[in-house]
Amino acid sequence: MRNYEAIYILKSDMEEEAIVSAITRFENVVKNGGGEIIKLDRWGKRRLAYELNDYTEGHYVLMLFNSSTAASQELERLLRISDFVLRQLIIKKEE
Repeated sequence: MRNYEAIYILKSDMEEEAIVSAITRFENVVKNGGGEIIKLDRWGKRRLAYELNDYTEGHYVLMLFNSSTAASQELERLLRISDFVLRQLIIKKEE
């Protein structure tokens, strides 16, 4: 099990229940892969540094988790193909 840090930006025009549903979906990918969520921090709606796909704001979410490499790769795959995710980044943290 390795430590990972994931940050992703959801579209600003999403409803609150859609945001919660998306966050829960990404949490479940880690949990179903045998990992555990250490910390989940919703930063809320913030202004983007530059325009992305006609969006100037987005909902930022930070997730710290332990998981296998396969689970983190599956999370990254889902973040990339999701229409409501503007940007995502997953990094492996030092032990």
